[in-house]
Amino acid sequence: MSLKCQEELQRGLENCLQTLTGVIKTVVSMKAVQIHQHGGPEVLKYEEVADPICGSGDVLVQLKAASINHLDLWVRQGIPGWKVSLPLTPGCDGAGVVAGKGELIKDLNVGDKVLVIPNVSCGNCEYCVNGDDNLCPEYGIVGETCNGCDAEMIALPRRNIIPIPKGLTYEEAAAIPLVFMTAWHMLVTKAQVKPEQFVLVLAAGSGVGSAAIQIAKLHGAKVIATAGNDAKLEKAKGLGADFLINHYKEPISEMVKQYTENRGVDVVVEHVGKATWEESLKSLAKGGKIVTCGATTGSEVSINLNYIFYKHQQIIGSTMSTRGELFEILNFVRQKKLKPVIDKEFMLKEVADAHRYVAEGKQFGKVILTI
Repeated sequence: MSLKCQEELQRGLENCLQTLTGVIKTVVSMKAVQIHQHGGPEVLKYEEVADPICGSGDVLVQLKAASINHLDLWVRQGIPGWKVSLPLTPGCDGAGVVAGKGELIKDLNVGDKVLVIPNVSCGNCEYCVNGDDNLCPEYGIVGETCNGCDAEMIALPRRNIIPIPKGLTYEEAAAIPLVFMTAWHMLVTKAQVKPEQFVLVLAAGSGVGSAAIQIAKLHGAKVIATAGNDAKLEKAKGLGADFLINHYKEPISEMVKQYTENRGVDVVVEHVGKATWEESLKSLAKGGKIVTCGATTGSEVSINLNYIFYKHQQIIGSTMSTRGELFEILNFVRQKKLKPVIDKEFMLKEVADAHRYVAEGKQFGKVILTI
């Protein structure tokens, strides 16, 4: 074979290899957000990764929307005392269509519209069997302990996938799970909110805050909502808040006493932490309950125990609800008694801008990533 023929054959083989590589790449890769190291929004990388593997009991979902939660920011920054395996795709909430399924999955079909349940648990321990999967020793959250929804595709066990209620967009569905499950577990399961009770909802513009207002009103409570500007307070009023406090201009506990005729509130929905903790304690009525699910401004606070035992007050820790509670929530969503609140949408590749937006507290409700 002549040298010229050898060179042409070599070029032909190289072209075929490039074409084949492109085909394989198209089949087995997707776009996703990845964290390779902890840090600011700049560590969020929008890049090509391998498609997820769908096991026999898994559902493969082509995601259409995901939502940003404060947990995503903490995972990205690094949680003290909590080791996260990197690289990791963040994102606790997502919605999309079934793109594939394992051979054991019989009740879902390709093309079905579904949303992701964030709870990760073993499914077999005493807590999971009793319906308390959020107490499972292996409990985690999608996007924290395994790859999450800030991607074009995700594969999860069947128990993490449920149909989207009719009438909801993908964006609306993605805005529901984590914040409504958190607020429901705080108010309904832990605080056992009752009609005519006073409920103080801090940071009403947050995802948990906007969900908590609706859940408290659903159960007949009177809601006092705080926010940092008048525009957010008006939106809180639109969700049903009865009384409003600008927490940058007005002392929370003094306004609470004014609104409740010096009685105080029965429940405080606390997820701010250090910045509001003292005011939360001062705002409690006798027998009142603070339910806390987070500490965005710091977790180290002081407590005067005299107030706690003299006034029969309670401080209750809470995180996510069980899977079963999400079904209760979605029943009220179907009846239009609860609704997702969406503030702004970003494209998936704009995830760093979305994180900055949430970190600056600009939103009222949820920030969505469209995929």
